[in-house]
Amino acid sequence: MITVTDQPLDVAAHEAAVSDARAGAVVSFAGVVRDHDHGRSVELLEYEAHPSAESVLREVAAEILADPDVYAVAVSHRYGPLKIGDAALVAAVSTAHRAAAFTACARLVDEVKARIPVWKRQVFTDGTDEWVNCA
Repeated sequence: MITVTDQPLDVAAHEAAVSDARAGAVVSFAGVVRDHDHGRSVELLEYEAHPSAESVLREVAAEILADPDVYAVAVSHRYGPLKIGDAALVAAVSTAHRAAAFTACARLVDEVKARIPVWKRQVFTDGTDEWVNCA
């Protein structure tokens, strides 16, 4: 499961997608919309994804999966309007041991955040907004 979608993301589905009889560890991550940013109250987020976003996501997943300790990878990023509590990024990995799973999942999330062409518009409760990750 590797996708960029406007549909809600399911952590359990990502964990199930990396299920492997050899795996002693499955680590997952959910990046959720919070109600604040740098002391300002957030009402909602809106993500926009470049058409290449899914191919970049697949490249990153393939790099993580190239690690011989990693059995499976699942990762998805959502776009469109998201409410407080909605998952924007979900990732899961399976490995034989927990340390490798934590390391691989952290690397997966960090690489996705650094490389995927997805931009975030934060709408604050005071009616103002700002774009984030727009280099």
